[in-house]
Amino acid sequence: MIEVKNLTKSFGKQVVFKDINFKIADGEFVSIVGRNGAGKTTLVKILMGLEKKTSGEIVMGHKNQIGYVPQFRNIDLDYPLNIEQFMRLNLKFTLNPQKRRHDSEEVERILQQTNLSEIRDRPLGLASGGEKQKAYLAQALVNRPEILILDESTASLDVDVKIQLMDLVSELNKKHGLTVLFITHDSELTKRYTKRALLFENKSVESIDVNQIAEDMFE
Repeated sequence: MIEVKNLTKSFGKQVVFKDINFKIADGEFVSIVGRNGAGKTTLVKILMGLEKKTSGEIVMGHKNQIGYVPQFRNIDLDYPLNIEQFMRLNLKFTLNPQKRRHDSEEVERILQQTNLSEIRDRPLGLASGGEKQKAYLAQALVNRPEILILDESTASLDVDVKIQLMDLVSELNKKHGLTVLFITHDSELTKRYTKRALLFENKSVESIDVNQIAEDMFE
């Protein structure tokens, strides 16, 4: 699915990471861990085409549609869109009746998949933290991505809500073969949901078993 070869990223004289190499298999659920500033988010931006690499190569399989779920963001109470409308922001506008019908079918499928059907008309600003994150997940899934990136998506959520969200992502991974990259500072969630982690440290990346993860790797 993804192969990174001798990838280097620097901003001027500041090297974020240098000559890193790793592979992520199709359908794998991988944690990406490391201290703040180690290069995790920079890697994601490069994968998504939002940041240019300095050197090296990224080989993506024929499946390269990426869905992205950001860190929890507080949304104003008067935010004008409801959950379904927010989800539809990721759909491209079309006048083609067949495409519009297909899009509506996809929206229904994802709403059911993310357990949001019954609250689809709820204003996003009035939704709970967990419902907001599910709405971001639904928005990311509506274009049928082959790769899902969770960028600190469980931060600031209650423990029960974290588990609900991650259980849902794990189900998508197992049932539909969705490749998941989970950027996190939560060692418990890392060990609960993934078997392998990519540790960003000292401008390099190491693939480790999650049981090798220590708390100081997140500080």
